[in-house]
Amino acid sequence: MLNIDLHCHSSISDGVLTPTQLVERAALRCVETLALTDHDDIAGLAEARQIAEAKGIDFINGVEISVSWRGRTLHIVGLDIDPNYAPLAEGLAKVREGRTQRARNIAAELEKIGIQGSLEGAYTFVGVRSLIGRTHFARFLAEQGYAKDVKSVFKKYLVKGKPGYTPHEWAPLSDAVDWIRGSGGRAVIAHPGRYDLGKNVLNDLLDEFAALGGSAIEVVTSSHTHEQMQLFARYANDRNLLASCGSDFHGPGESHFDLGQLPEFPLGCTPVWHHFRSSSTAELVY
Repeated sequence: MLNIDLHCHSSISDGVLTPTQLVERAALRCVETLALTDHDDIAGLAEARQIAEAKGIDFINGVEISVSWRGRTLHIVGLDIDPNYAPLAEGLAKVREGRTQRARNIAAELEKIGIQGSLEGAYTFVGVRSLIGRTHFARFLAEQGYAKDVKSVFKKYLVKGKPGYTPHEWAPLSDAVDWIRGSGGRAVIAHPGRYDLGKNVLNDLLDEFAALGGSAIEVVTSSHTHEQMQLFARYANDRNLLASCGSDFHGPGESHFDLGQLPEFPLGCTPVWHHFRSSSTAELVY
């Protein structure tokens, strides 16, 4: 089986490693095809590609776009995108503008429960200031002892119903899919098992996503159980959608899966990488 990882993050967004360090780690872990999918930014792609080519890794341009859909936040991964496509770059810039205001709102909510200095503290963990996110707050709060680790901070402070949560309006689903498709890429619903949508709402999402031109579902990912991987493989097949896989790696010690450390791909799925325009894996039988 090929070692393919199509979802990971560098310090450009909320990962710990620089694009260079990330690709070097992927090479050490024998990843053969890698996509860098930073949140709402493509600034790390050129650096990552240069190192990947030197390491003999088949590199795929990617991004993970924050989306609002029926009052929920979803993530749509774009794979095999053209980073020079102007509507994509302009759309991502607008999404990043919203991150700054959301960060101020999170800090204000945390201040209400007596946690001071969280905005400044979060920024100490940020590589690109316009890409500040909840993970940066989580790292600060964990460092300050408010919870034992980043995952615990999220559960205690940063998810809906908790004191540091603040709602935010991201890009519409239709815009995200349009930007990705317009750039020649493939739109993928990231880690669908994380959203806890319920069967009926999930069916609505998949129907709308497919109607908009979405291509794939992330079937194998760190937040899915074995049962969920089988479930989303069936959803993909039933709707003639492609299937994707990715570790969603953010950094050593923070991620459930390391780069390339993925379970076997479910049988019967059509992999999204078979349809990439410029990948050496595109023609491989799987």
